[in-house]
Amino acid sequence: MAVARRAQEIEPFRVMAILARARELQAQGRDIIHMEVGEPDFPTPAPIIQAGMAALQAGHTHYTPALGLPALRQAIAGYYLERHGVEVDPGRLCVTPGASGALLLAMAALFDPGEEVLLADPGYPCNRHFARLVEARGVGVPVGPETGYQLSAELVSRHWGPRTRGVLVANPGNPTGTLVPDAELRAIHALVRDKGGWLIVDEIYHELVYEGAPPSAAGLGEDVLVLNSFSKYWLMTGWRLGWLLAPPALMPALDRLAQNVFLAAPTVSQHAALAALDPATRPLLEARKDELRRRRDWLGAALARLGFDVPLVPQGAFYLYAGIDRFGMDAEALAEKLLLEAGVAITPGNDFGAHQGRRHVRFAYTTALARIQEAVARLENCLG
Repeated sequence: MAVARRAQEIEPFRVMAILARARELQAQGRDIIHMEVGEPDFPTPAPIIQAGMAALQAGHTHYTPALGLPALRQAIAGYYLERHGVEVDPGRLCVTPGASGALLLAMAALFDPGEEVLLADPGYPCNRHFARLVEARGVGVPVGPETGYQLSAELVSRHWGPRTRGVLVANPGNPTGTLVPDAELRAIHALVRDKGGWLIVDEIYHELVYEGAPPSAAGLGEDVLVLNSFSKYWLMTGWRLGWLLAPPALMPALDRLAQNVFLAAPTVSQHAALAALDPATRPLLEARKDELRRRRDWLGAALARLGFDVPLVPQGAFYLYAGIDRFGMDAEALAEKLLLEAGVAITPGNDFGAHQGRRHVRFAYTTALARIQEAVARLENCLG
Protein backbone atom coordinates (compact mmCIF):
# COMPACT_ATOMS: atom_id res chain seq x y z
CA MET A 1 0.00 0.00 0.00
CA ALA A 2 1.23 3.50 -0.85
CA VAL A 3 1.73 6.25 1.69
CA ALA A 4 -0.37 9.40 1.40
CA ARG A 5 0.40 11.69 -1.52
CA ARG A 6 1.28 14.59 0.79
CA ALA A 7 3.99 12.49 2.39
CA GLN A 8 5.40 11.64 -1.02
CA GLU A 9 5.32 15.25 -2.22
CA ILE A 10 7.05 16.74 0.82
CA GLU A 11 10.70 16.65 -0.16
CA PRO A 12 13.45 15.55 2.20
CA PHE A 13 15.47 18.21 3.99
CA ARG A 14 18.77 17.54 2.22
CA VAL A 15 20.87 19.09 4.95
CA MET A 16 19.81 16.32 7.33
CA ALA A 17 21.05 13.70 4.87
CA ILE A 18 24.35 15.56 4.62
CA LEU A 19 24.59 15.65 8.41
CA ALA A 20 23.94 11.92 8.60
CA ARG A 21 26.61 11.23 5.96
CA ALA A 22 29.07 13.50 7.77
CA ARG A 23 28.48 11.61 11.01
CA GLU A 24 29.06 8.31 9.24
CA LEU A 25 32.42 9.59 8.05
CA GLN A 26 33.22 10.75 11.58
CA ALA A 27 32.41 7.28 12.88
CA GLN A 28 34.98 5.96 10.41
CA GLY A 29 37.62 8.25 11.89
CA ARG A 30 37.37 11.25 9.52
CA ASP A 31 37.66 14.76 10.91
CA ILE A 32 34.59 16.61 9.61
CA ILE A 33 34.00 20.34 10.04
CA HIS A 34 30.27 20.97 10.29
CA MET A 35 29.02 24.04 8.44
CA GLU A 36 25.76 22.53 7.24
CA VAL A 37 23.21 22.65 10.07
CA GLY A 38 21.74 25.85 11.50
CA GLU A 39 22.52 25.07 15.12
CA PRO A 40 24.96 27.25 17.07
CA ASP A 41 27.80 25.39 18.73
CA PHE A 42 27.37 27.31 21.98
CA PRO A 43 25.72 25.48 24.89
CA THR A 44 22.51 26.76 26.42
CA PRO A 45 23.49 29.46 28.98
CA ALA A 46 23.82 28.24 32.55
CA PRO A 47 20.95 30.34 34.00
CA ILE A 48 18.52 28.70 31.55
CA ILE A 49 19.78 25.21 32.37
CA GLN A 50 19.55 25.93 36.08
CA ALA A 51 15.99 27.15 35.69
CA GLY A 52 15.09 23.96 33.86
CA MET A 53 16.66 21.81 36.57
CA ALA A 54 14.87 23.79 39.27
CA ALA A 55 11.57 23.25 37.46
CA LEU A 56 12.15 19.51 37.40
CA GLN A 57 13.06 19.45 41.08
CA ALA A 58 9.95 21.48 41.89
CA GLY A 59 7.78 18.92 40.13
CA HIS A 60 6.82 21.03 37.12
CA THR A 61 6.41 17.97 34.91
CA HIS A 62 2.70 18.15 34.09
CA TYR A 63 0.85 19.71 31.17
CA THR A 64 0.46 23.45 30.94
CA PRO A 65 -2.53 25.09 29.21
CA ALA A 66 -2.45 24.51 25.46
CA LEU A 67 -1.57 28.14 24.75
CA GLY A 68 1.30 28.04 27.20
CA LEU A 69 2.35 28.81 30.76
CA PRO A 70 0.63 32.09 31.73
CA ALA A 71 3.82 33.45 33.29
CA LEU A 72 5.75 32.79 30.07
CA ARG A 73 3.10 34.42 27.89
CA GLN A 74 3.33 37.45 30.16
CA ALA A 75 7.14 37.41 29.93
CA ILE A 76 7.06 37.28 26.12
CA ALA A 77 4.68 40.24 26.12
CA GLY A 78 7.20 42.01 28.36
CA TYR A 79 9.94 41.19 25.85
CA TYR A 80 8.04 42.99 23.07
CA LEU A 81 7.56 46.03 25.28
CA GLU A 82 11.17 46.13 26.50
CA ARG A 83 12.91 45.41 23.19
CA HIS A 84 10.54 46.94 20.66
CA GLY A 85 8.29 49.33 22.55
CA VAL A 86 5.21 47.40 21.42
CA GLU A 87 2.42 46.61 23.87
CA VAL A 88 1.21 43.06 23.30
CA ASP A 89 -1.72 41.41 25.03
CA PRO A 90 -0.47 38.08 26.45
CA GLY A 91 -3.79 36.67 25.31
CA ARG A 92 -2.54 36.97 21.71
CA LEU A 93 0.39 34.61 22.37
CA CYS A 94 0.57 30.88 21.84
CA VAL A 95 3.65 29.01 23.12
CA THR A 96 4.55 26.14 20.81
CA PRO A 97 7.01 23.23 20.41
CA GLY A 98 9.57 25.23 18.45
CA ALA A 99 8.75 27.80 15.81
CA SER A 100 7.84 24.82 13.63
CA GLY A 101 4.86 24.23 15.91
CA ALA A 102 3.93 27.89 15.54
CA LEU A 103 4.09 27.75 11.76
CA LEU A 104 2.05 24.54 11.64
CA LEU A 105 -0.70 26.15 13.74
CA ALA A 106 -0.65 29.29 11.58
CA MET A 107 -0.92 27.35 8.33
CA ALA A 108 -3.72 25.15 9.70
CA ALA A 109 -5.66 28.15 11.01
CA LEU A 110 -5.33 30.37 7.95
CA PHE A 111 -5.37 28.34 4.75
CA ASP A 112 -7.91 25.99 3.22
CA PRO A 113 -6.99 23.26 0.71
CA GLY A 114 -5.80 24.71 -2.58
CA GLU A 115 -5.16 28.18 -1.24
CA GLU A 116 -1.73 29.72 -1.75
CA VAL A 117 0.85 31.53 0.34
CA LEU A 118 3.70 33.47 -1.30
CA LEU A 119 7.25 32.73 -0.12
CA ALA A 120 10.71 33.92 -1.12
CA ASP A 121 12.73 31.48 -3.25
CA PRO A 122 15.36 30.79 -1.92
CA GLY A 123 13.87 30.30 1.52
CA TYR A 124 13.61 27.86 4.40
CA PRO A 125 12.18 24.70 2.78
CA CYS A 126 9.96 23.60 5.66
CA ASN A 127 7.80 26.69 5.15
CA ARG A 128 6.42 25.42 1.87
CA HIS A 129 6.21 21.89 3.26
CA PHE A 130 3.99 23.02 6.13
CA ALA A 131 1.68 24.59 3.57
CA ARG A 132 1.52 21.27 1.71
CA LEU A 133 0.84 19.42 4.95
CA VAL A 134 -2.44 21.33 5.38
CA GLU A 135 -3.27 20.87 1.65
CA ALA A 136 -2.43 24.49 0.84
CA ARG A 137 0.38 25.48 -1.53
CA GLY A 138 3.54 27.46 -0.92
CA VAL A 139 4.35 29.47 -4.05
CA GLY A 140 8.02 30.36 -4.37
CA VAL A 141 8.71 33.84 -5.74
CA PRO A 142 12.19 34.08 -7.30
CA VAL A 143 14.32 36.65 -5.49
CA GLY A 144 17.94 37.73 -5.86
CA PRO A 145 20.49 40.29 -4.70
CA GLU A 146 18.54 43.13 -6.30
CA THR A 147 15.87 42.82 -3.56
CA GLY A 148 18.22 41.50 -0.90
CA TYR A 149 16.92 37.98 -1.54
CA GLN A 150 13.63 39.13 0.00
CA LEU A 151 10.09 39.73 -1.19
CA SER A 152 9.07 43.28 -2.03
CA ALA A 153 5.64 44.84 -2.33
CA GLU A 154 6.11 44.94 -6.11
CA LEU A 155 6.91 41.21 -6.24
CA VAL A 156 3.97 40.37 -4.00
CA SER A 157 1.63 42.41 -6.19
CA ARG A 158 2.96 40.80 -9.36
CA HIS A 159 2.62 37.23 -8.07
CA TRP A 160 -0.66 37.58 -6.18
CA GLY A 161 -3.18 35.29 -7.86
CA PRO A 162 -6.82 34.33 -7.48
CA ARG A 163 -5.96 31.61 -4.93
CA THR A 164 -3.42 33.65 -2.95
CA ARG A 165 -4.44 34.14 0.68
CA GLY A 166 -1.21 35.16 2.38
CA VAL A 167 2.48 36.04 2.39
CA LEU A 168 5.22 34.61 4.59
CA VAL A 169 8.31 36.77 5.12
CA ALA A 170 11.41 35.65 7.04
CA ASN A 171 13.20 38.60 8.60
CA PRO A 172 16.15 37.90 8.56
CA GLY A 173 15.91 35.06 6.08
CA ASN A 174 17.41 31.62 5.83
CA PRO A 175 19.63 30.83 3.84
CA THR A 176 20.68 34.42 3.11
CA GLY A 177 20.63 36.23 6.46
CA THR A 178 19.17 39.34 4.81
CA LEU A 179 16.52 41.74 6.11
CA VAL A 180 13.43 43.30 4.59
CA PRO A 181 13.77 47.09 5.01
CA ASP A 182 11.17 48.41 7.43
CA ALA A 183 9.51 50.63 4.82
CA GLU A 184 9.26 47.68 2.42
CA LEU A 185 7.74 45.43 5.09
CA ARG A 186 5.15 48.11 5.83
CA ALA A 187 4.35 48.33 2.12
CA ILE A 188 3.93 44.54 1.92
CA HIS A 189 1.65 44.64 4.96
CA ALA A 190 -0.51 47.38 3.45
CA LEU A 191 -0.80 45.49 0.17
CA VAL A 192 -1.70 42.19 1.82
CA ARG A 193 -4.25 43.89 4.07
CA ASP A 194 -5.86 45.63 1.08
CA LYS A 195 -6.21 42.26 -0.65
CA GLY A 196 -7.82 40.70 2.41
CA GLY A 197 -4.95 38.30 3.00
CA TRP A 198 -2.70 37.34 5.90
CA LEU A 199 0.87 38.43 6.55
CA ILE A 200 3.08 36.02 8.54
CA VAL A 201 6.51 37.26 9.62
CA ASP A 202 9.15 34.79 10.77
CA GLU A 203 11.43 36.54 13.27
CA ILE A 204 13.36 33.48 14.41
CA TYR A 205 16.69 35.26 13.74
CA HIS A 206 15.46 38.74 14.63
CA GLU A 207 17.66 39.03 17.74
CA LEU A 208 20.65 37.93 15.65
CA VAL A 209 20.87 41.11 13.59
CA TYR A 210 24.43 42.38 13.91
CA GLU A 211 24.17 46.07 13.09
CA GLY A 212 21.24 48.02 14.44
CA ALA A 213 17.97 46.78 15.92
CA PRO A 214 15.17 46.48 13.35
CA PRO A 215 11.62 46.93 14.63
CA SER A 216 9.49 43.86 15.14
CA ALA A 217 6.56 43.20 12.82
CA ALA A 218 4.51 43.05 16.03
CA GLY A 219 4.33 46.83 15.73
CA LEU A 220 2.60 46.73 12.33
CA GLY A 221 -0.81 45.93 13.80
CA GLU A 222 -2.87 43.19 15.37
CA ASP A 223 -3.68 41.64 12.00
CA VAL A 224 -0.07 40.41 11.51
CA LEU A 225 1.10 36.99 12.70
CA VAL A 226 4.64 36.88 14.10
CA LEU A 227 6.49 33.70 14.97
CA ASN A 228 9.68 33.37 16.95
CA SER A 229 11.80 30.71 18.60
CA PHE A 230 14.00 30.22 21.63
CA SER A 231 16.31 28.05 19.51
CA LYS A 232 18.69 30.45 17.81
CA TYR A 233 19.46 33.61 19.81
CA TRP A 234 18.53 32.02 23.13
CA LEU A 235 20.50 28.84 22.23
CA MET A 236 17.74 26.38 23.17
CA THR A 237 17.53 24.25 20.01
CA GLY A 238 16.95 20.94 21.79
CA TRP A 239 14.44 22.42 24.22
CA ARG A 240 11.93 22.77 21.36
CA LEU A 241 10.19 25.99 22.24
CA GLY A 242 8.78 28.88 20.21
CA TRP A 243 5.76 31.12 20.05
CA LEU A 244 3.17 32.63 17.77
CA LEU A 245 1.74 36.14 18.13
CA ALA A 246 -1.63 36.23 16.38
CA PRO A 247 -4.74 38.40 15.92
CA PRO A 248 -7.23 38.12 18.81
CA ALA A 249 -9.91 36.59 16.57
CA LEU A 250 -7.65 33.64 15.74
CA MET A 251 -6.85 32.67 19.34
CA PRO A 252 -9.84 30.32 19.92
CA ALA A 253 -8.97 28.40 16.75
CA LEU A 254 -5.28 28.27 17.67
CA ASP A 255 -6.20 27.02 21.14
CA ARG A 256 -8.30 24.21 19.65
CA LEU A 257 -5.61 23.29 17.17
CA ALA A 258 -2.88 23.28 19.83
CA GLN A 259 -4.98 21.07 22.07
CA ASN A 260 -5.36 18.53 19.29
CA VAL A 261 -1.99 18.70 17.55
CA PHE A 262 0.46 18.73 20.50
CA LEU A 263 -1.64 19.51 23.61
CA ALA A 264 1.06 21.81 25.03
CA ALA A 265 4.69 22.79 24.60
CA PRO A 266 7.26 21.07 26.88
CA THR A 267 6.63 22.21 30.44
CA VAL A 268 10.24 22.16 31.63
CA SER A 269 11.30 24.16 28.59
CA GLN A 270 8.68 26.79 29.31
CA HIS A 271 9.96 27.28 32.86
CA ALA A 272 13.54 27.47 31.56
CA ALA A 273 12.48 30.10 29.02
CA LEU A 274 11.52 32.43 31.85
CA ALA A 275 15.24 32.62 32.66
CA ALA A 276 16.06 33.06 28.96
CA LEU A 277 13.98 36.24 28.90
CA ASP A 278 15.40 37.54 32.16
CA PRO A 279 17.47 40.69 31.41
CA ALA A 280 20.31 39.20 33.50
CA THR A 281 20.82 36.50 30.84
CA ARG A 282 21.14 38.94 27.94
CA PRO A 283 24.86 39.83 28.38
CA LEU A 284 25.74 36.13 27.94
CA LEU A 285 23.69 35.98 24.76
CA GLU A 286 25.07 39.23 23.38
CA ALA A 287 28.64 38.01 23.89
CA ARG A 288 27.86 34.98 21.78
CA LYS A 289 26.23 37.15 19.14
CA ASP A 290 29.44 39.20 18.99
CA GLU A 291 31.36 36.00 18.33
CA LEU A 292 29.00 35.10 15.49
CA ARG A 293 29.60 38.55 13.98
CA ARG A 294 33.36 37.97 14.02
CA ARG A 295 32.87 34.64 12.28
CA ARG A 296 30.65 36.23 9.63
CA ASP A 297 33.17 38.93 8.84
CA TRP A 298 36.12 36.56 8.60
CA LEU A 299 34.33 33.88 6.59
CA GLY A 300 32.74 36.29 4.12
CA ALA A 301 36.10 37.78 3.17
CA ALA A 302 37.72 34.34 2.96
CA LEU A 303 35.04 32.87 0.68
CA ALA A 304 35.28 35.85 -1.66
CA ARG A 305 39.04 35.34 -1.85
CA LEU A 306 38.48 31.69 -2.84
CA GLY A 307 36.17 32.66 -5.70
CA PHE A 308 32.74 32.21 -4.13
CA ASP A 309 30.25 34.92 -5.07
CA VAL A 310 28.83 36.59 -1.94
CA PRO A 311 27.07 39.69 -3.32
CA LEU A 312 25.55 40.78 0.00
CA VAL A 313 26.84 40.76 3.56
CA PRO A 314 24.15 39.04 5.64
CA GLN A 315 22.70 41.41 8.22
CA GLY A 316 21.64 38.62 10.55
CA ALA A 317 21.28 34.90 11.27
CA PHE A 318 24.47 32.81 10.84
CA TYR A 319 24.60 31.85 7.18
CA LEU A 320 26.45 32.90 4.05
CA TYR A 321 24.71 32.13 0.76
CA ALA A 322 27.36 31.89 -1.92
CA GLY A 323 27.37 31.53 -5.70
CA ILE A 324 29.54 28.73 -7.10
CA ASP A 325 29.63 29.35 -10.88
CA ARG A 326 33.43 29.63 -10.81
CA PHE A 327 33.82 25.98 -9.83
CA GLY A 328 32.01 24.45 -12.79
CA MET A 329 29.71 22.04 -10.95
CA ASP A 330 26.27 22.11 -9.43
CA ALA A 331 25.60 22.56 -5.73
CA GLU A 332 25.04 18.93 -4.79
CA ALA A 333 28.16 17.81 -6.64
CA LEU A 334 30.25 20.50 -4.98
CA ALA A 335 28.85 19.74 -1.52
CA GLU A 336 29.65 16.06 -1.98
CA LYS A 337 33.15 16.82 -3.21
CA LEU A 338 33.90 19.08 -0.26
CA LEU A 339 32.54 16.57 2.22
CA LEU A 340 34.41 13.57 0.83
CA GLU A 341 37.67 15.25 -0.19
CA ALA A 342 37.99 18.13 2.27
CA GLY A 343 35.94 16.93 5.21
CA VAL A 344 33.82 20.10 5.16
CA ALA A 345 30.05 19.73 5.32
CA ILE A 346 27.93 22.48 3.69
CA THR A 347 24.39 22.64 2.29
CA PRO A 348 23.53 22.75 -1.44
CA GLY A 349 21.38 25.70 -2.41
CA ASN A 350 18.67 23.59 -4.01
CA ASP A 351 17.59 22.65 -0.50
CA PHE A 352 16.09 26.14 -0.32
CA GLY A 353 14.13 26.34 -3.55
CA ALA A 354 14.20 26.08 -7.31
CA HIS A 355 15.48 29.53 -8.24
CA GLN A 356 19.19 29.15 -9.05
CA GLY A 357 19.57 26.83 -6.09
CA ARG A 358 21.97 24.56 -7.94
CA ARG A 359 24.26 27.55 -8.45
CA HIS A 360 24.59 28.31 -4.74
CA VAL A 361 25.62 26.72 -1.44
CA ARG A 362 25.03 27.75 2.16
CA PHE A 363 27.76 27.98 4.79
CA ALA A 364 26.63 28.02 8.43
CA TYR A 365 29.21 29.74 10.63
CA THR A 366 28.05 27.81 13.67
CA THR A 367 31.39 26.35 14.63
CA ALA A 368 34.44 27.92 16.30
CA LEU A 369 36.46 30.45 14.31
CA ALA A 370 39.55 28.24 14.43
CA ARG A 371 37.54 25.43 12.82
CA ILE A 372 36.16 27.83 10.22
CA GLN A 373 39.71 28.89 9.38
CA GLU A 374 40.71 25.24 9.07
CA ALA A 375 37.72 24.63 6.80
CA VAL A 376 38.76 27.48 4.51
CA ALA A 377 42.31 26.11 4.30
CA ARG A 378 40.86 22.75 3.29
CA LEU A 379 38.62 24.38 0.68
CA GLU A 380 41.57 26.23 -0.78
CA ASN A 381 43.53 23.02 -1.05
CA CYS A 382 40.59 21.10 -2.52
CA LEU A 383 39.39 23.73 -5.00
CA GLY A 384 42.74 25.11 -5.99
